[in-house]
Amino acid sequence: MHRRFFIAWMLALGICGSFAPADAQQRIGRAAVVRNDVSQIAPRVMKISVGDEIFRDETVRTAADSDAKFVLRDDTNLSLGPGSTLKLDRAVFSGETNVGDVAVKLTSGAFRFVTGSSTKESYKIVTPLATIGVRGTTLDFLIQRFRNTVVLQDGQARVSAGGQFVDLLFPGDSVVITATAGKIQITKTSSPPWTFAGACAANSALCSRTRFADAAVIDVEFASALCGK
Repeated sequence: MHRRFFIAWMLALGICGSFAPADAQQRIGRAAVVRNDVSQIAPRVMKISVGDEIFRDETVRTAADSDAKFVLRDDTNLSLGPGSTLKLDRAVFSGETNVGDVAVKLTSGAFRFVTGSSTKESYKIVTPLATIGVRGTTLDFLIQRFRNTVVLQDGQARVSAGGQFVDLLFPGDSVVITATAGKIQITKTSSPPWTFAGACAANSALCSRTRFADAAVIDVEFASALCGK
């Protein structure tokens, strides 16, 4: 099923009074950029289009020739390069734009994470090999099976892995986390081995800052039309 029609159908049921729309706490953001094949793969499978709402506990994936950007209600920007998968593991908002707790799991692929207006303690990014705490930050991630790369573009961050931690304090500071024979090694460098810039060059919309208020919205009028209103 196409995601836009599915959500519009649910909204229509709510507008018609036969179904209660998903709680606002569950709706955490919108898809601001979608190129080619981008899908929700859990808890159900459906295509994602620009303007679609995204939900807590949702897992999304971009195909090999595709990319996307999601904007959370506090203006956090999450960009995914081709062939990438992430889970919006947890997002609890204390108001319309302030987040109390956000956790994102980056499973595989290339990502750029730009924090929004919430406090730095609100965010936690988890990769297969590390946990990252952020401080007003723009971070690039390349997540491979036994190798995770984290590159600081702005702000500060702390990367924890295998009982070790490394602080990223200056733009270009990077860490490479590897797993070999069950042992995790974390190496810091000031010369990034990779950045998200290649994805930005292919689709500049991924790397321009987008506010939640400016992201495309679901067409509620279409949902109303389903009710004959």
